[in-house]
Amino acid sequence: MTITFKLNGKSVSTGVEPDTPLLWVIRDDFRLTGTKFGCGIAQCGACTVHLNGMPRRSCVTPISQVNGGSVTTIEGLDGKEAQAVQDAWIAIDVPQCGYCQSGQVMSAVALLREVPKPTDTDIDQAMAGNICRCATYVRIRKAIHNAADTLED
Repeated sequence: MTITFKLNGKSVSTGVEPDTPLLWVIRDDFRLTGTKFGCGIAQCGACTVHLNGMPRRSCVTPISQVNGGSVTTIEGLDGKEAQAVQDAWIAIDVPQCGYCQSGQVMSAVALLREVPKPTDTDIDQAMAGNICRCATYVRIRKAIHNAADTLED
């Protein structure tokens, strides 16, 4: 079975088994390694991508669910919210080890696209599925507020 979808805006196809996790197709077939493997059970958020504009854990998403859809990885992330988050991440010096950061950024951008001026509760709910082993949660929240503030201008 051939699965066809858009990956970072480009039409791609793959002939892997339909139950193959999207994460492995992204990393192994298309060599985009910014999306990380963390837990394999959708609990840590390191593998977060956008599927049809919504954050999705790629480690548990069968490629068959992507057919005809659109996937954005950290490598293809763009737009004003993405730029604001990336700038805020740098300004606040969010990353420590950095392993979880692509998933954190993907979730933060999705949040700001849905809720342009999030409260702490909005941020906590949107980011709850993203684990940071270095515990940079305070900086992550501050960076999301910073990004939201820059989007108001």
